[in-house]
Amino acid sequence: MIPLDVFGSESVAADLLQQVRWRDGVTCPRCRSDRTVRNGSYREFQRYLCKDCDRTFNDKTGTIFAHSKVVLRRWLFSIYAFLRFNTSLRQLQCEIEVTHKTMHRRIERFARALDAPSLDLVGPVEIDEVYVSAGKKGRERDQESRSRGLSTRGRGSYDGDKPPVFILADRGTGQRYVIPAKAANESTIRLLLADRQEESLTVYTDGFRAYEPLEADDAFTREYVVHGDGEYADEEVHVNTCESHASLTRRWLSPHRGISKDKLTQYLRAFQLRRELYRKPGRDALKHAIRATL
Repeated sequence: MIPLDVFGSESVAADLLQQVRWRDGVTCPRCRSDRTVRNGSYREFQRYLCKDCDRTFNDKTGTIFAHSKVVLRRWLFSIYAFLRFNTSLRQLQCEIEVTHKTMHRRIERFARALDAPSLDLVGPVEIDEVYVSAGKKGRERDQESRSRGLSTRGRGSYDGDKPPVFILADRGTGQRYVIPAKAANESTIRLLLADRQEESLTVYTDGFRAYEPLEADDAFTREYVVHGDGEYADEEVHVNTCESHASLTRRWLSPHRGISKDKLTQYLRAFQLRRELYRKPGRDALKHAIRATL
């Protein structure tokens, strides 16, 4: 259920932020001391005094919500709609009545606060790559605008505004990882598979030649299907999970009409977070999203 009470009341939104941020106790955001006492209020937010550094702070201090003229309940609505419904920034601009520049800056600040996914592969692991449109959107250009889509046949490239994005599906844990890269080559693949629990990791791939060196490495057991020969699944050997997740990745990026290469990592981290809260009820999903930024 959508937490409408949070989006309709600033005091309820402030209480929710307080619950999530201080779930392990109040600590000073400056000196990390837990010797704090309540010290009045700042609008709807509780204010505290640190007995070690003798400075005051409130529930928003040191968060992405600090120093914003837009009320907290509207920012929480924007984050919720962005993650849950993949709402475009233009639409969010209309919903909370701020400028597009302000909305863009705040959503980017939210995405930058998200941590990179921590890989700990159990295996077997599917790995596949997808190429997405990401160019120089939002930056000064020294050349004419490019056309959408590839001008030449073949795989995309970072320099050609079609950077590769690797999809990893760990069948042992059920985790899915979406990681952008500058090149789809052997060194990148080895780096992605480095954090594993087993000495010999079973890896399922397609026939892309960059995966071929894994066969000569005792650290991996590579099994693959060749799509060019019409092979898509051989019992448990397939990359269908990755391809399904790749289609969701493209759908996530679609409403934003071309992502800058500089911002692609941030948007994909937001997509990773979206999957984590996919089956959570509304209030729990919002709490999880807030917690991810702290």
